[in-house]
Amino acid sequence: MATGPEHYREAERLAGMAHRFTYGDGADPTVGAALAAEAQVHATLALAAATAMSAPVDQEPDTGMPPADVREWARAAGVNPPKGGAA
Repeated sequence: MATGPEHYREAERLAGMAHRFTYGDGADPTVGAALAAEAQVHATLALAAATAMSAPVDQEPDTGMPPADVREWARAAGVNPPKGGAA
C-alpha cells in the first residue's frame, strides 16, 4: 500500500509516461490512455490523503473528524499522527 506522497509521485511518473506514449515517437494512444487512467487513480488517492490530513479534529460533537479517524488517515497517508487528543 502506498502513502499519500507516494501516490502523488506515482501519478506524476505515470502522467509523464502517458504523455510520451500519446505524443512521443512511436506513440501508442491506447497505452497512453491506460497510463493516464492509472495516473488519475493515484492522483485521486493522493488528494484524498491530503484532504483528510487537513480536516479539523473533533473537539466537540459534529465539529470535525473523530480522533480515531484522524489517526487512521495519518497512518494511511504515511505521516505521524498529530500530537494531543487525536494521537
